[in-house]
Amino acid sequence: MTRKAVAAALVVGIVLFALGMATTTGAQVMKNDALNAKQQGIVTIAAFTAKGDLDKLKGALNEGLDGGLTVNEIKEILVQLYAYAGFPRSLNGLATFMAVMDEREKRGIKDDLGREASPLPADRSRRELGEEIQTRLVGAPVKGRVMEFAPAIDAFLKAHLFGDIFGRDNLDFQSREIATISALASMQGVDAQLQSHLNVGLNVGLSAAQLRGLISVLETKVGRDEADNADTVLNRTLSGRDK
Repeated sequence: MTRKAVAAALVVGIVLFALGMATTTGAQVMKNDALNAKQQGIVTIAAFTAKGDLDKLKGALNEGLDGGLTVNEIKEILVQLYAYAGFPRSLNGLATFMAVMDEREKRGIKDDLGREASPLPADRSRRELGEEIQTRLVGAPVKGRVMEFAPAIDAFLKAHLFGDIFGRDNLDFQSREIATISALASMQGVDAQLQSHLNVGLNVGLSAAQLRGLISVLETKVGRDEADNADTVLNRTLSGRDK
């Protein structure tokens, strides 16, 4: 091959490579556009809290505040996650958030506090409220052998998780499900629960495109393995709903 031909081939290769990069980047942006800045902030905050990666959580908390999440919304996400990732990681997340808030205050940043949750309804018990919310989210009353085997877990899920926590109205159901899905996607061995909450996410109005966008955020900011597994579980979830 002549020197001119080699040079021409190199130019073509560079152009094709650049076009490929542009196409990939464009696709990535389109996927992420399915979630707004606040929702993308929830993904990374929940994921890094569940993983216990406090260094990356610190960055995610700053990005979440800069993207429009209020202080009370982030507190609510971190509190809710104790039900999925455990008290230690929830408490570590809250301590990290306190440190972030102190640093931002020293830099003169005034973050929006946001509103507190309203009192829970007084006309029904926490269990009644939780069962109503759980049924609405899942689409049918929740029963199963595990609930029969250990009735206490059924009572705790209904009264505490769905009554005390999901019953708080300063974070909407879509945001709560984005947080839950992102946390579960960042943990190992919980695919059954991840699939369940992907279904709930769809039930509360999240679109398949938004869930793909969530996975795209996981891929770019959390990890390829987490994103690949979540994508597999989402495909299984969507296939099951089509039948």
